[in-house]
Amino acid sequence: MPDFAVVPLTLHPWETFYVIVGSSAAALTGLQFVVIALGAEARVMGGEKEMQAFATPTVVHFCVVLLIAAILSTPGQTASTLGACITVAGAGGLVYACWVVRQARAQKGYAPVFEDWVFHAGLPVFSYACLFLAGVIAFFHPGGALYIVAATSLILLFIGIHNAWDGAVYMSSRRREAVAAGASSPLTPEE
Repeated sequence: MPDFAVVPLTLHPWETFYVIVGSSAAALTGLQFVVIALGAEARVMGGEKEMQAFATPTVVHFCVVLLIAAILSTPGQTASTLGACITVAGAGGLVYACWVVRQARAQKGYAPVFEDWVFHAGLPVFSYACLFLAGVIAFFHPGGALYIVAATSLILLFIGIHNAWDGAVYMSSRRREAVAAGASSPLTPEE
């Protein structure tokens, strides 16, 4: 019986999935940079703590999806290397997601509603915990772990899409409120 820890995994059936998911994550990361730049130019973004709690994690989620796609596309992956890579990514993401929850609680510029707590705190913590668990499972049952990793990738991608859209809508409404309140435009430089 072969030792699955050193036998390369057959990840070919997953190639198309990770090309699509990874490409989407990369494109959406670039789009999020544009949204943040436009928000900063319009001066409708919050301060540093609000950015750390609500904008930066969106980019991180997209980048983790891109990282997962790269890990699963690496030639010669074995159950051990896959398990190690996914476990480290999950543990790092879990630590980061918990830190983001602390940032969201500490910031004072925005009062998060229930939906914000779900998409900025609950689902990311859950997703990274699942990724960590998938990494551990990959050492023993790599085929099953691949499905958990795929589902987690999609959840993180959807979290990022939701949060990017939510941030863009929030900035748009803040800009409209500023214009309606009598400012000539939030885009004009301050005197």
